[in-house]
Amino acid sequence: MGLERYSRQLRFSRVGLEGQRKISAGRVAVVGIGALGTVSANALARAGVGFLRLIDRDLVDLSNLQRQVLFTEEDAAEGRPKAVAAADFLRRVNSEIHLEAVAREVSSRNVESLIRDVDVVVDGSDNFELRYLLNDACVKLGIPWVYGGAVGAYGATMSIVPGKTACLHCFYGTMPQPGSLDTCSTTGVLAMATGVIANTQAMETLKLLLDAPVRSGVLMVDLWNNDFTTVAVNRSERCPVCGRGEFPYLNATGSTRVSTLCGEDTVQISPARGETLPLERLADNWRGSLGDDEKVLLRDQVLLLRTAAFTLTVFPDGRALIRGVRDEAAARAIYNEYIGM
Repeated sequence: MGLERYSRQLRFSRVGLEGQRKISAGRVAVVGIGALGTVSANALARAGVGFLRLIDRDLVDLSNLQRQVLFTEEDAAEGRPKAVAAADFLRRVNSEIHLEAVAREVSSRNVESLIRDVDVVVDGSDNFELRYLLNDACVKLGIPWVYGGAVGAYGATMSIVPGKTACLHCFYGTMPQPGSLDTCSTTGVLAMATGVIANTQAMETLKLLLDAPVRSGVLMVDLWNNDFTTVAVNRSERCPVCGRGEFPYLNATGSTRVSTLCGEDTVQISPARGETLPLERLADNWRGSLGDDEKVLLRDQVLLLRTAAFTLTVFPDGRALIRGVRDEAAARAIYNEYIGM
């Protein structure tokens, strides 16, 4: 561990040499490498967290660069997986730590295996379904996690320590209905808001690694009106998750999922059963049957097909992103034609 790198951090009395050793031994998973996840991962890597697992299902797009700090125009032009591009960037920032890129969708099938070996989970997601799944999994496994969300100039964050603090369900109750809350698609988002929330999440993560007390309740931030408020949240023994040990999102099973990604003309298709696709053979088949104006690229463990009408990106587990379409039926038809349901 190169101490000179962390010299200013070591001088802070709450860290010191012993604290830095704890940070360097820490293992953190950042779920969602977007506006929140890139900022928090950047802060944690520079602080020297010894192991960072970066998990994201999406590809870098030009519209990300306004607020997602680990990506470049080149990443966007190539449509690189966010997890891979972020890990490559941070390796050039801190070669002393271990970075693991996971370009997969987090689901009830894999969430426990993705987080069970870490000390803290940081929420960088953009939807409540994933947050409720993380809440289930972290409470079940006893892993602290730090919730975060931002839209417009507003944001919120909450540190959740299973068995000690309230959980996400204690605060929100039943998951908010689709369309009931503002999103980045409908309201937009300022990088300043995501930066404040994500850096607060990173601070709370360091405190958890240092065994220091974390914030109680939810911090609500309104940067436009310069308002910071903490809302108390009491843990309830009647909470179905942290009180009664019921995990509805973790135990959910289903068929093929089709969803539109936030703020993009992109539809994601996730097969019910993740099966390893022979991407090299699929690429060869495409190259043999497609026209000269259709380009096939295999790199970073993903297969990319660019056409005049859409871009199809296929991952090893069969998940696909179809960019350039909004209609889910059209996306299913493209998936069926080029991959097969």
